[in-house]
Order: sequence, then structure tokens, then C-alpha cells
Amino acid sequence: MTRRRPWARHIAVSTVSAAALVALAVPAEAATTTASATTTATAAAEDVDYATWQTDCQAVMDQALPYLKTRIAAPRPGEKQAIVLDIDNTTLETDFGFSYPSPANKPVLAVAQYAQEHGVSLFFVTARPGIIASVTDYNLKHVGYQVNGLYVRNFIDLFKDVAAYKTAKRVDIENKGYTIIANIGNSATDLSGGHAEKTFKLPDYDGQLS
Repeated sequence: MTRRRPWARHIAVSTVSAAALVALAVPAEAATTTASATTTATAAAEDVDYATWQTDCQAVMDQALPYLKTRIAAPRPGEKQAIVLDIDNTTLETDFGFSYPSPANKPVLAVAQYAQEHGVSLFFVTARPGIIASVTDYNLKHVGYQVNGLYVRNFIDLFKDVAAYKTAKRVDIENKGYTIIANIGNSATDLSGGHAEKTFKLPDYDGQLS
């Protein structure tokens, strides 16, 4: 299952070498750390199609929403609640959407909109390079996400382990005074490292979805 990410077309080729583009656009391999994540039964990787993926995503979000409703309704005194979300094949249909802006992953959008309508801040932590931060920010807002913070990789981050980079960004969010009540992603690198009360893992079908 090889699909071209639509946002990759928006990187100015004249600014970086072809080799650098590959390094920027493709996330590093998943860390060996196993995330403690909520999972759902998924189809075998070779059987994956859009309908299967959406069904599997909905099954995970059907677990996330009741938890969030309960947790959002019971904030601690003075607490600022936040959710951290990955982008590619989590909040956006990157591998199934062949246009820009990429469509929202509808099951995740529904949960995110419930949260944002109830005062929860949304932070997006992605392995995407900073060169496409503006188009990413526009894409998220265009399809209905509230963006309280967008973390992308700068040049130095490109040489760091992706899981460690994402964990550090969650620590930064906590240092801003937020309680991360949920972390949603489709890769172990999105969810490992702690600094979230609960994690929800969407399917990646043995790494076929980035």
C-alpha cells in the first residue's frame, strides 16, 4: 500500500535537495518502546481499504468518546484540559486523501469537535517538517479542527528519535499548565513515553499507514 502524501507537493523543491526532502517528509522508524494504548481488532494488513480503515477508526473512537465525556465533565480545580493528536492518518486522511487540503478523518474529527466544544484545547504533534507548518495549520483548521498548538519538527528535531521528540512536546504542553487527558495517534511513536492520562491507538496495519 504505497500512497503519495498530498502535502508533499507543497514543499518547494528549490529550497532543499532531493535527499533532504525524503528525510523531511518521511517519519523515522517506530521506536521499539511499546505504547500502552487502547486498541481494537483490525483487518489483516493485506485486506485494508478505506471502508475497513474507517470502520476500525470508528471502533477506537467509540471507546474514546465515552471516556472523554466522563473526564471532561469532571475537571480538577483550575485544570486546563488538553488532547494531543497526531496528524497523518490520525486527524487527516493522508494516505487515503489524494487532494489538498486533505480530508479530515471523520471519526477523529467528531471526537475532537466534541472536546473543543467543551473547552478542551487541541494540540497537534507531528513528525512533519516545519517547512510545511503553515499549510498543515491551514488544512487542520479548514476541515474543522481547533488548533491551540501545532508542533512540527525543526532541523535539529529531524535527527532525533521521533518517539522522544513527541514525548518532549507533550512535556512542553504540560509545562504550559495543561493536563493531557488523552493522546490519540496511529503509531507507537505517537503514544509511547507517557505524559497523557490515556492513549488511543488507531490502526496502522503493521506500519502500512504512516
